[in-house]
Amino acid sequence: MVELLWLIPALPLAGFLVLLFLGKRIGEPFAGWLGTAMVGLSFVVALVVFAGLWNQPEHTYELTLFTWIPAGSFQVDIGFLLDPLSMAMVLFVTGIAALIHLYSIGYMHGDSRFPRFFTYLNLFVFSMLMLVLGDNLVLTFLGWEGVGACSYFLISFWFEKDENASAGKKAFITNRVGDWGFMVGTFVVFFALGTVKYTEFLPLAPGIAATTATFIALMLFIGAMGKSAQIPLFIWLPDAMAGPTPVSALIHAATMVTAGVYLMVRINPILAASASWLPWMIAIIGCATAFIAATIAIAQQDIKKVLAYSTVSQLGYMFLAVGVGGYSAAVFHMITHAFFKALMFLGAGSVIHGMHEEQDMRRMGALRKLMPVTAITFIVGWLAISGVPPFSGFWSKDDILAYALHKSPVLYVFGLITALMTAFYMSRLVFRVFYGDARWGESADAELANLDAHDLSATTDGHESDAAGDHSDAHADAGHAIHPHESPRTMLIPLVVLAFFAAIAGVMNLPFTENLEFLNRWLEPVVGANQAVLHLGGGQLAFELITSTIVALTGIALAYYVYLKKRIDARRIELPFFANGWYIDQGITAFMGGIGRKAFEMIALFDSVVIDGAVNGVGRATRGGAARLRNVQNGYVRWYALMIGVGAVFIVAFVLTQVNF
Repeated sequence: MVELLWLIPALPLAGFLVLLFLGKRIGEPFAGWLGTAMVGLSFVVALVVFAGLWNQPEHTYELTLFTWIPAGSFQVDIGFLLDPLSMAMVLFVTGIAALIHLYSIGYMHGDSRFPRFFTYLNLFVFSMLMLVLGDNLVLTFLGWEGVGACSYFLISFWFEKDENASAGKKAFITNRVGDWGFMVGTFVVFFALGTVKYTEFLPLAPGIAATTATFIALMLFIGAMGKSAQIPLFIWLPDAMAGPTPVSALIHAATMVTAGVYLMVRINPILAASASWLPWMIAIIGCATAFIAATIAIAQQDIKKVLAYSTVSQLGYMFLAVGVGGYSAAVFHMITHAFFKALMFLGAGSVIHGMHEEQDMRRMGALRKLMPVTAITFIVGWLAISGVPPFSGFWSKDDILAYALHKSPVLYVFGLITALMTAFYMSRLVFRVFYGDARWGESADAELANLDAHDLSATTDGHESDAAGDHSDAHADAGHAIHPHESPRTMLIPLVVLAFFAAIAGVMNLPFTENLEFLNRWLEPVVGANQAVLHLGGGQLAFELITSTIVALTGIALAYYVYLKKRIDARRIELPFFANGWYIDQGITAFMGGIGRKAFEMIALFDSVVIDGAVNGVGRATRGGAARLRNVQNGYVRWYALMIGVGAVFIVAFVLTQVNF
């Protein structure tokens, strides 16, 4: 059964090709159903292959289809590496992608480019599968670039609006910074080890110099920072909300943004062989990203922006786990996050659909009565990400915190503070959207006027607060009543399925006994040798679980008193500094448009004058010398005879000077 591995990426590729050439003829809704069927069949095949993988030694299987790049000692095959890590990635990528495809049939109904949307989605899934299944760094990079290109197409899908087109370009360009690191790391791997195939160079990692391993890991980590949105390269991800909501779910939940975490876990032998400061750096960057993104999420008013910054924060948790040696914990949280974050993004899409494209949470409220299925499923996702037991996020988050405490109490404390803020801002979202007073009818006019006045007053140093999320278009029709409604079944079924797994997925790695740590034992062939070893006694385990529970409930209680009881003024928490994302994006923009631009112009001038000048100078010197030598070849026989005679005289003279009489 495991021999069917090639079908897993082949099915989405076939769907892409059919939709590319026949999509317009197939039309809506059949183009959507075709794309969904291809990804759904890919998931079914993945389940069959998963069953067959149990019988393979160390649950590992390799399949080489053909040689792609034969160039001397450098050879790259189109081949697949199926092991516990890639199998776990394939299962949740294809499963969640199939649900998102199904959801998109209802969400994209009536769009003029309906078939094209599913063409891009199928290509995206194919690229992601090539990324996680590729048996070498070059093939992984092919999938890496494929998901990057597809994300550009999907984020800017509604390119008629300038902000959507700009968001797509911003994502594409920012990811190029990370891609540079990935390429350099790949080059060094080949030069140092003579191969880019995982099963060939990873076993050699313990024997290479620490400096070489550190440089390789650092370059690949830069690539991971770009794709998985770590500071300072996270600025593209919140703007990516310009794309359709299913795109947000696909990119920010199960697939593209987790690629960096996957890469770091994959090269764990290189990380283990690197200098000791590098894992510390990864852990600190991950912890800082989680903390900063959580503070920003507190002050966002756009429902999708809250979820976007939440994704950045949760990715920071995963990199924290990688840095402290908890590779299985990183994968565990990656899987649970895929379920509850996809659920919440699709739930947000259901809310936006039911609210007639409204995304401002200040124009929502009391929606649980009119959208009960959306509300119940979203609440499951909220409890999971907030870390409330027994939902899945509680177990995976606490697993990361346990490894963080093992590494450093400071990292553990910052992880707890971030968990507190996560519970707070997600509770804020739920309370403002599904509870409280309805703020979406004609009676909301006065409320909106007050909110607009608040926005104008919340300015600092001439910068208008972004807390409003710039919803002037929505406010323009404040006088028109909105009648929220529940979404169609094609959108609700994925919500119910995702809610089920968001609730129970924690059972795959419970910390009470080794027999219940199924995921740890499954991933042992990949990460077991380099994973940090925890020896948690019953008392320490109980302390950590109780502490995490108290932190989560405290965050929820604070949000309850602020947004439902209104005993604390929200303006004291939703600071303009947080609403504007610590001004990191604005700072980078100012640098790139000012000092950075001048520096780049100087580099371009140096390249033109010095580098190109040297190359062009050699060319001009060669051409000038050749022109002068060409005059010697004048076509006169007597001239050639004279030159032969002169040459003979010089040769004779030289020989005579060398003879010792």
